[in-house]
Amino acid sequence: MVVGAGPAGASLALLLARSGVAVTLVEASSSLARQFRGEALMPSGLEALAAMGLTNLLETVPHRPLQGWRFVLNGCELFHANEPLGGDPQRPCTLVNQPALLEALLLEAQGYPSFALERGEPVSDLLWDQGRVAGVRLRDGRHLEAELVVACDGRASLVRQKAGLALVGSPSSIDLLWFQLACPSPSPLQGRFTTLVGPEGVFSAFDSAGGGVQLGWVLGKGERVPACSRDEWIERMATLSPPELAAWLRQWRAGLGDPSRLAVQVGLAERWWAPGLLLLGDAAHPMSPVRAQGINMALRDAWVASAKLLPLLRSALQPPLPSSALDGVLVAIEAERRPEISALQALQAAEAARGDQLRRQNWLRSGLALAAPVVGPAIAAHWSHQQQPLRQGLSALPMQSVRPGPP
Repeated sequence: MVVGAGPAGASLALLLARSGVAVTLVEASSSLARQFRGEALMPSGLEALAAMGLTNLLETVPHRPLQGWRFVLNGCELFHANEPLGGDPQRPCTLVNQPALLEALLLEAQGYPSFALERGEPVSDLLWDQGRVAGVRLRDGRHLEAELVVACDGRASLVRQKAGLALVGSPSSIDLLWFQLACPSPSPLQGRFTTLVGPEGVFSAFDSAGGGVQLGWVLGKGERVPACSRDEWIERMATLSPPELAAWLRQWRAGLGDPSRLAVQVGLAERWWAPGLLLLGDAAHPMSPVRAQGINMALRDAWVASAKLLPLLRSALQPPLPSSALDGVLVAIEAERRPEISALQALQAAEAARGDQLRRQNWLRSGLALAAPVVGPAIAAHWSHQQQPLRQGLSALPMQSVRPGPP
């Protein structure tokens, strides 16, 4: 059983069902759309989709290749870097409408008779049998039994809490306010993920795969949301922008939606497993939004978990599964995934600290802005090199075969 139809849960359930393993996917919400879902598939996430044999699925949902990255200080461009950043030209960073991708994964999974979907009814508790997780209880009172529960239910994971697995948090200095701007394409962003820093604050903007522009305004951790009208938010953003972007923002101000606060939480579960239970994705390791690691690490988690679980699940022709063997596989999954997650969380923190330094130190920001024509190319080259682990992951994914079962 898999709880949560985010990137980790939906892809893992599909991989299991495709291989003929009976799996029930439990998703609390009737809709997978929400205001903020990460869109950036880095080469590391694209690698996972390729390993799963799901690259073609991207063609069925709204997506667009990212053209590059741009950094603006005090209204002046410091540098820009084009995609791909020195990596595989076949895998530039790609923006994808995540709700549409998740729905496509579910639709694919529903083509296999071993797949079942419970949608719109949240989990309320775990079932236990002699110290092992033995399934879940839904809010409507139904009991769903399973020999293995995989929790992919997000950073606030109820399953993790019910299992008594503590989340060890890492400090984050920021929260985000996320806006959607309804506007025609193309925008002056030219397909680049643009970060703008100035005396008024910091925000990022990019052309969304689903249309319009998404904007993320950085708040200090716990900072109160400024009481700004729509026009006041546009003016704050325009003040940080180059002239052509500032004029465009003012032109399309009527399309700015209400902000949604994203409380940034970063951490690692003390342990990603308990007898009969495995945590994956944000349930195991909430990621910072820096460089969009959440969706990419979730997909990589799902691939590794499927590759390690399937040999055991296929070999156990009759239930029950051998408990010691199953728990050994759960330990192995965490052992393989934890080092990459820990390393990338540290790199995200370092990147966030550099951004915070620019936000707080006007002298540094002003000096770099003035010197941009001279130092910009060198900074671009250095920054591009620094990004490689966050783009590629720490190592190539294992290429174990996940054989499709009968449709």
